[in-house]
Amino acid sequence: MKLIVYIKLLFVFLFSINSVSQEIKWITLEDAVYLQEAAPRNIIIDVYTNWCGPCKLLDRNTFGNKDVAKYINDNFYAVKFNAEGDDTVNFKGYTFENPNYNPAKANRRNSSHQLTQAFRVSAFPTIVFLDKSSNLLHKLRGYKTPKQLELYLKLFTDDNYKQYQSQEDFNKFFETFVYEFDSK
Repeated sequence: MKLIVYIKLLFVFLFSINSVSQEIKWITLEDAVYLQEAAPRNIIIDVYTNWCGPCKLLDRNTFGNKDVAKYINDNFYAVKFNAEGDDTVNFKGYTFENPNYNPAKANRRNSSHQLTQAFRVSAFPTIVFLDKSSNLLHKLRGYKTPKQLELYLKLFTDDNYKQYQSQEDFNKFFETFVYEFDSK
């Protein structure tokens, strides 16, 4: 009898944790591109470095926000990419590496990865949005709060961005945007 009660409590506990805490399901860029073939979605890439303080804040405060995590998981393929890491990445028919990577500097400034250079990312953090064909849509530089990021997440979900053809159209979108994410 105690075993049944214990199992029930464990079951309730596990499901209550799952409903309270949600984490972004990070995958590799290659996996995201592969998944796009069967189920097209835009891609969001968190381009970070190990030494970057604002990157750590973005990870904890913004990507750790339950509303942000749920929205990203439901609408994007999420990629976390170390701009100075040593991963080999195959993307759009090219192989990108970091030939000057120094393992002794793994947690300090290191050489820039070729993919970082291809995206022309020079500040960290930078959030890169790719469309359903893995083409660059936008680069968002610097730390963003959950509410600041919400605007861009909703803009680059599906093809929403296509309805804004001018700066005037975007300004109207920005001015009338209704924020829904909890800031905690």
